[in-house]
Amino acid sequence: MGGFVGGLPEIPALRNHVLFQTSGSTGRPKWIALSKSALMLSAGCVNRHLGVTEASRWGLALPLHHVGGFGVAARSFEAGCACHPFEGKWNAAGFRTWLEEQAITHTSLVPTQVHDLISAGLSAPASLTAIVVGGGRLDESAGNAARDLGWPVLASYGMTEACSQIATQSPDLLDLPYQSGNIPLLDIWNARADEDGILEVAGPALFSGALHHEQGEWTYEERSSEWHRTSDRVMLQDRRLSPLGRADSIVKVLGELVDPEAIERELMELSSGKLQPGTFAVAAIADARAEHRLIPVFNESVDRGLVLNVLGRYEDHAPGYRRLQPPLFAQLIPSSALGKILRTELRKLAET
Repeated sequence: MGGFVGGLPEIPALRNHVLFQTSGSTGRPKWIALSKSALMLSAGCVNRHLGVTEASRWGLALPLHHVGGFGVAARSFEAGCACHPFEGKWNAAGFRTWLEEQAITHTSLVPTQVHDLISAGLSAPASLTAIVVGGGRLDESAGNAARDLGWPVLASYGMTEACSQIATQSPDLLDLPYQSGNIPLLDIWNARADEDGILEVAGPALFSGALHHEQGEWTYEERSSEWHRTSDRVMLQDRRLSPLGRADSIVKVLGELVDPEAIERELMELSSGKLQPGTFAVAAIADARAEHRLIPVFNESVDRGLVLNVLGRYEDHAPGYRRLQPPLFAQLIPSSALGKILRTELRKLAET
């Protein structure tokens, strides 16, 4: 799906596959090979879960070169229903008008897009029955605010290696308060967690392998196990999954384990949703004495008064090892096209 350096070599194992570039939040770029049969299995599973029929109308508001966007196209193909792309640059008001004009019933969004709809105070059109929220965690205050405006947001957990969704809330829960966790596994997936809470998944829609490009050479590594070990920490109970963040984001401060992503969620809650995803992040910088220093980095467009208020409330109760350094303001928070914070680039930014 793009991003190749030069020509792709002839690798027979990659026939009938689609390649998606990914690097997570910290790793080096690689291309995940998803078979067409795996993509269609995933699409059919999601369609069944969401009640998609030939009369449904999928709306595509994510890039096709990401598995979340490609999955929307695959689902419409699998169901034999219409698929309409949202043209042009993203904007909440235009998106809302487009949904109504096209009578869209189902779509997928990332948390940043949902926050934009809430900030604009827009209500959902009557045609819309489900929004799968992926690519990151939508906090519960934002999820409930979206539902109050009629947006049928459903929390999901997925990854490129699994053709998108692994766990997704049921539309039957839309009349209840929004939850960011306790998400039921889709019926084609099995999951387990080790003693550290690291998730492993197995199912028929897993990736076939990964393609790497280093020093001008292509190498393809096939998946060797039915179980794929992720870098995510979760809580699992009765086939329900609650994401807890990435294992590789945890650092030590004064001998204590600290998760910067958990601090970000806390700051967002303290702001009552006024701090939006992608506009701030907490960088962990190596420190000779404390092992790491925690620096909150904010987009320069974020209100300084809001920042000081939220940080002050946080410092009132944070233990010493979770204390934050003075805030840093930057022109842009490094993030992917889908709004995921690029942790390596964030750390470099905070170190300058």
